[in-house]
Amino acid sequence: MKSIIITGASSGIGHATAGMFLEKGWRVGLVARRADRLDALAQGRPNAVVLPADVTDAAAMEAAFKRFGAVDVLFNNAGMFGPSAPIDEVALDDWAQVLAVNLTGMFIAARLAFGAMRAQGSGGRIINNGSISAHTPRENSVCYTTTKHAITGLTKSLALDGRPFDITAGQIDIGNAESEIVAGLKAANPGTQTMDVRHAAASVLHMAELPLSANIPFLTVMATKMPYIGRG
Repeated sequence: MKSIIITGASSGIGHATAGMFLEKGWRVGLVARRADRLDALAQGRPNAVVLPADVTDAAAMEAAFKRFGAVDVLFNNAGMFGPSAPIDEVALDDWAQVLAVNLTGMFIAARLAFGAMRAQGSGGRIINNGSISAHTPRENSVCYTTTKHAITGLTKSLALDGRPFDITAGQIDIGNAESEIVAGLKAANPGTQTMDVRHAAASVLHMAELPLSANIPFLTVMATKMPYIGRG
């Protein structure tokens, strides 16, 4: 049975992706802070492993990986948007919180997965959740956009450094999948174009199911009419 750890599995893209992998028979490690939501997702599914942890807590994340055991794939997904404001209205504490979750949290999970895959000797795959914001930002999104640009560098470094160990790395850049974050943006901007979150989950599954001899370094999946291409 193939195995995957998914961070941010309690809601949004992570929740939908975890559900899809569970349906496909994968052994799925569910990582998030909200244990009650993870328990609900895992109910009646013997291939689900509930791993409550804050991605910014290195010790808790190490314990979660050890409890899960052998891992074939990491979907490095947990993230937050942060304040929607011009930079001079962003508090330093808010900036630090977004960096801690979106960047340091992803580094911690990638570091643990890379180490586990290297020790296993059979390779593995790390999939980072970037964002359309890794290419083209929204207005007033300096914290989120900065971290997502940084994730692109993390992905490239992992892909290069993983080659000797058959560890692949790729990034999925998702545009306006229906999630809690996007629901808030849609409420503030009623014309926002969105897509079903399961399309994002299916794209992660496609990347994960590739043999280690093949890799998708970057994949973009987005709501067709969102203003990403051109000047819409």
